[in-house]
Amino acid sequence: MSATSQNNDNQEIDLSQISKKIGNFFENISTAIFRGILFFKRNIIWVGILFIIGALLGYYLDKTTKIYDNEIIVSPNFGSVDYLYGKIELINSKFEEGDTLFLKNIVGIKNSKKFKGITIIPITDVYKFIDNKPQNFELIKLMAEDGDIKKIVNENLTSKNYPYHIISFSTLNQTSNENTVQPILNYLNDSDYFKKIQNEYMNNVKIKMVQNDSIISQIDGLLNSFKVKNGSQNDKTVYYSEKSQLSEVIKTKDQLVYEQGSHRIELVNLDKIVKASSVTLNVRNNKAVNGKMKLVLPFLFLFLFVLVGYFKSYYKKQMAKLNS
Repeated sequence: MSATSQNNDNQEIDLSQISKKIGNFFENISTAIFRGILFFKRNIIWVGILFIIGALLGYYLDKTTKIYDNEIIVSPNFGSVDYLYGKIELINSKFEEGDTLFLKNIVGIKNSKKFKGITIIPITDVYKFIDNKPQNFELIKLMAEDGDIKKIVNENLTSKNYPYHIISFSTLNQTSNENTVQPILNYLNDSDYFKKIQNEYMNNVKIKMVQNDSIISQIDGLLNSFKVKNGSQNDKTVYYSEKSQLSEVIKTKDQLVYEQGSHRIELVNLDKIVKASSVTLNVRNNKAVNGKMKLVLPFLFLFLFVLVGYFKSYYKKQMAKLNS
């Protein structure tokens, strides 16, 4: 019984101490809030001055310092995707080093001091990745067996091989196609090696088109040689059965005509090593504190003022302890 009574007394003492500590905690908070009110009351003039200065300075910065985002959608041809990514990384590294001479003289960016960095990311489009490419489809299937398909389509090995990529760069104040976009594209397309690959590739396509035109002409000649009398005066009319060899010839012609159309589009897209398909310029960047300095600076100044006041108070208390 005596042990039980002693345990109950200890528990009551512990609860009493915990309650006292909680009360002291809230009392300290109340005291700190009251001291803060007194601090602002004593320094109301300085607080008002700092708030106004911060608001005016922030408004000026918002008006004079504007960050704009720009995007170029590109398609790297002839297996130049790694080359493209390497070039973009080089431009960004030179920006981070502050090498404005490289950006101006080598890349050709006219307002290099207003250039604020560049990045590149792939446009995730798994359907175009496997479009008419059975080997890519089999690769996706094989990789999906061992992992999450969402992770696979976004990982670096797969995403770099998507046909389209977004080059993003920021500038201080507005820019133009002539000042930044065209110099960047010219720099990316300046490769002797890939220019040779481009010439050979386009020559092969043109040769293939000439051969297809020749085969189409031969098929037309073959079809014209088949004249079936049907009681009309039109000797160009041809009748054929699905089971006849003639139907296969006509299907072959249709395939060749479709292929010729694809080759013409292909030549349009292959006139550059890195082909730009879309450009978006001068989108105002209001992320983080951009465009919000008139709100940020007043509170930043007040915070620094309070911090300095706290430090002075702390310093005086410590000096008083040392002197005593």
